[in-house]
Amino acid sequence: MTQSMAPNSVVTQSMAPKFLFIPVSSAEGMGEYMRSLIVADEVKRCWPAAEVCFILSKEAPYAASCPYPAKLLDRTPTKEVKAVNDIMETFRPDVVLFDASGRKSQLARAHALGAKVVFFSQHRRKRSRGMKIGRARVTDAHLVVQPEFVIGPVSAFDAFKLKLIGKPLPECIGPVFSAPDKARQQQLLAQYGLVDGEFVLFNAGSGGHKLAGGLAADRFFEAAQASYVASGLKSVMVFGPNYPKALPEASGVICLSALANSDFINLLVAAKAAVLSGGDTLLQAIALKKLVLTAPVSKDQPPRIAVCADRGLVLACEPEQLAANIPALFSDETTGPLQQALAAEADMDGLQLTMNKIKHLLEVQP
Repeated sequence: MTQSMAPNSVVTQSMAPKFLFIPVSSAEGMGEYMRSLIVADEVKRCWPAAEVCFILSKEAPYAASCPYPAKLLDRTPTKEVKAVNDIMETFRPDVVLFDASGRKSQLARAHALGAKVVFFSQHRRKRSRGMKIGRARVTDAHLVVQPEFVIGPVSAFDAFKLKLIGKPLPECIGPVFSAPDKARQQQLLAQYGLVDGEFVLFNAGSGGHKLAGGLAADRFFEAAQASYVASGLKSVMVFGPNYPKALPEASGVICLSALANSDFINLLVAAKAAVLSGGDTLLQAIALKKLVLTAPVSKDQPPRIAVCADRGLVLACEPEQLAANIPALFSDETTGPLQQALAAEADMDGLQLTMNKIKHLLEVQP
């Protein structure tokens, strides 16, 4: 779809809608960027002729390697109001996806240009921000990338405000991740010399998170070493693209700098268990019904971890306690109740729900 299309036309696979992705981007985390990449890949699968563009901060280590055309700014896009608005004016997108980013004026500019505006939020503060009347009026879809049991329901007052202006409640879609692919999974297992169900996957997020005692990734690497000693199963440690040091070496531990989300998901599905931080990968693992030991590496993660642990879905501890808690991942007494709780959880497919929403928005004309 382009701006010159007839008012009542509908986007089909043969057309070329234009998508602009504006995730939060910085030198530390990368969850929003990874989510945008996952959605962008699915967009290209659905509409091969679609034009995709990203707006990213130069401060983000991954900015220069983005597989899609990207406009690089000096700071995170939320702080570059005029630059973002100028890019939208030139690119003329059909859909703009703000992932935990964007000023009200940026959303309003996208709306004024005729684009469908999608806002992703990942915790209560961001969800509340997205429900402010000025922002909600110019937002076509507000998608919350958490299960409702994690983030909790919208307050009665916020629900009343949205009803007053004719806007729907934010929709909890759960985690967004690439669908597993058996053929690719077998390639990865062969590439790294792994056997399905006979290794443990470790990841502390982007690799740039810092704790009082140093880098979070180094704590997780220590746990990966302890896991191999305790179980004899290989450990796969994904350090993340923001990890600032050379990768270490250790017996029984396969150290990887980074993985595409699709490859990470394929290894996660094949792993016996996983040791993860409390970000997006934790919810992805829960959605895939995997056994997880988790520890927080940033200030927004402890509440999410606490809810999941109280629900009996994960084992949780502090980062410095990871190595000591590794044996619990191999104890039937511990993992039995976890597996039962995971099996009882409803299925979550945030990517499919996102694409359903985008397709609906492109079909419904003003």
